[in-house]
Amino acid sequence: MIASNHNQSNPPDPSRPQAIKDAETTLGGSVVDSGINVDNPETMTRPIHPSPLDSFQVSHDADGLELEAQISLRRIAPRITQFWQQTETDDRLRDEFETRLIRHWSETFGLLHELYGTRYDFFYHLEQIILTAADAWVTRPESLRQVDRHREIEPDWFESEKVVGGALYVDLFSENLGRLREQIGYFQQLGLTYLHLMPLFAVRPGNNDGGYAISNYRSVDPRLGTIDDLRMLAEELRAVGITLVLDFVFNHTSDEHEWAKRAQSGDREYQQFYYIYPDRTEPDKYEHTLREIFPTVRRGNFTWHDGMEQWVWTTFNNFQWDLNYSNPAVFRAMLEEMFFIASTGIDILRFDAVAFIWKEMGTSCENLEGAHKIIQAFNRLVRIATPGVLFKSEAIVHPDDVVKYVGEDECQISYNPTLMALLWESLATRSTRLLNQSLSHRHNLPDGTAWVNYLRCHDDIGWTFDDADAAAIGINAYDHRNFLNHFYTGQFKGSFARGIPFQENIATGDMRIAGTLASLAGLELAIEKDDEAEKELAIGRMMLLQSITLSIGGIPLLYLGEEWGMLNDYDFVKDPAKAGDTRWVHRPKMKWEFLEELDDKIESGGGSIQRRIFEALQHLINVRKSQPALAGQQMELIKTDNTHLLGFVRMHQSHRLVVIANFADSLQSFSGNALRTAGMGRFFEDAITGQTFASSEDLHLKPYQTRWLCRV
Repeated sequence: MIASNHNQSNPPDPSRPQAIKDAETTLGGSVVDSGINVDNPETMTRPIHPSPLDSFQVSHDADGLELEAQISLRRIAPRITQFWQQTETDDRLRDEFETRLIRHWSETFGLLHELYGTRYDFFYHLEQIILTAADAWVTRPESLRQVDRHREIEPDWFESEKVVGGALYVDLFSENLGRLREQIGYFQQLGLTYLHLMPLFAVRPGNNDGGYAISNYRSVDPRLGTIDDLRMLAEELRAVGITLVLDFVFNHTSDEHEWAKRAQSGDREYQQFYYIYPDRTEPDKYEHTLREIFPTVRRGNFTWHDGMEQWVWTTFNNFQWDLNYSNPAVFRAMLEEMFFIASTGIDILRFDAVAFIWKEMGTSCENLEGAHKIIQAFNRLVRIATPGVLFKSEAIVHPDDVVKYVGEDECQISYNPTLMALLWESLATRSTRLLNQSLSHRHNLPDGTAWVNYLRCHDDIGWTFDDADAAAIGINAYDHRNFLNHFYTGQFKGSFARGIPFQENIATGDMRIAGTLASLAGLELAIEKDDEAEKELAIGRMMLLQSITLSIGGIPLLYLGEEWGMLNDYDFVKDPAKAGDTRWVHRPKMKWEFLEELDDKIESGGGSIQRRIFEALQHLINVRKSQPALAGQQMELIKTDNTHLLGFVRMHQSHRLVVIANFADSLQSFSGNALRTAGMGRFFEDAITGQTFASSEDLHLKPYQTRWLCRV
């Protein structure tokens, strides 16, 4: 089996850091293998000044793996010193890097040793990985190094109540990066401080899975602009306090990536970058325990390649080739791509499809320990070379597995798919029982981490709640998912939703939902019926869900277009490259005519539906930013004794805020005395409306209303 051959040579890497290439050119050979003696002044290009590594000594009480780690660092130290000399790195940058290297070395070595320590070429790859990190630091723009230094001092910067995010496709929002820069004022007007751009790197022509089939990590899709355009955008966003998020699509490449092309040409070294098999013997063994991700596209997880006459592991689409992370050359190559992306000025890397990156026979090949080790190793190397960069996990898996990717040592922030699914579940059932059951033991995270709370994104809705949570309150999970699928595709009597199925698997009954926030919340149906009352209820549902993601703890993330209540776009079926993927229904093109109405002098709350939605959401965002209690992650549920209500307390330092939300389409009440018990005192104010209340009276909530309560 090509993919598991551990006795391979080291392939030439076309994307090797330029500083390393330059040093090797000067030396006439490999930096690692040059044999330069750093104690011989004739081999150095400038005087050596004492550095942290100069004083690093192997500890007398070190043993086992720690002893090996310290000895290895002493052996690598001369190579690092040589690199500083050849790149003429100043002492400050050298000392900063070496200080962080020493601080994180034991863990870095341990992770890499666990992944690759049994290979004969382990030390070679270890040296090259550290030199790659050194190159990333010295070639990093000084403006980004300043960000690194600041965030090392203030590592919890992303937990502020001021942080509000938005995600978009560049081509659908503004056509290209140049025009996107012209909309920075719009992001500020809405209140965004975090901007996630969906994949924008070069992709294969035609169907490219919405940008997730990357053919070159160092080139922007020419239809969107250039790398320089991306750098300018990042710089201008940073100047106004908006952080930039990009995807790190690291589970697979396009079949048109240079590595894949070399593999197709018969280069055995690059064939080992992927999982490639001569016949069905190994694939069939794996298939017994694998699930199908896109069953309506093709069956199984392997694709026959006519040119090679071999089978390739393709978890998602047949043009997305899974990378083989059991090969350290793949880890190093992708580390270099990650550092390049970081050098463009991004602040957060969204780690795509994290669950699938490690394979072991006889398992589901999802959420394996090796996947965590890979991400943790990337994390340590980023802490060493680009410490201002954060990782965001995209693990749309069982709730027990989602949280395992979250940690200061792995992904500091993570999508919260369980909350997303259960907010939609509560909206359909008008009940918060399952939502409360899940939140009671799943919401709180370790210090230094945060959820990314969202309602819609570029992807589908999967009902990723825990069957055990459902059973605990008497719900049959299989039947309940069927109900939700019928409800949100408009097949259930009385449903307000206009969603469409995504990847319906007839064999298993599994299905996911596609649709925009507004269409799923009932606005599309209300407009079709021209029913004003239904329109009000639909807007209420949308604001209810937004009010929860903005207040429950973590980073709220809008999928841009939500702020205007944009409806499903069914025209995607006219594009052959999109027609087979129903998720394009909730990826509509931005309609800038909505924005023009904001300049009209209309009393707040008046005007078109789109204006009312925008202003209501803008107001919620502004209120969030005024409430210090909404910083951080700490949340405690309040027992409401009413299945239609969700209640919780947010606390940060000395600040406190109580949230009560009504998921019913009828008036509901909550005890004022219970609010006093929750810490509101005798009098309290709704931060959203400005109304003042007394604990001696019950609190009333209109259909789908949320109140954010704070002491007067």
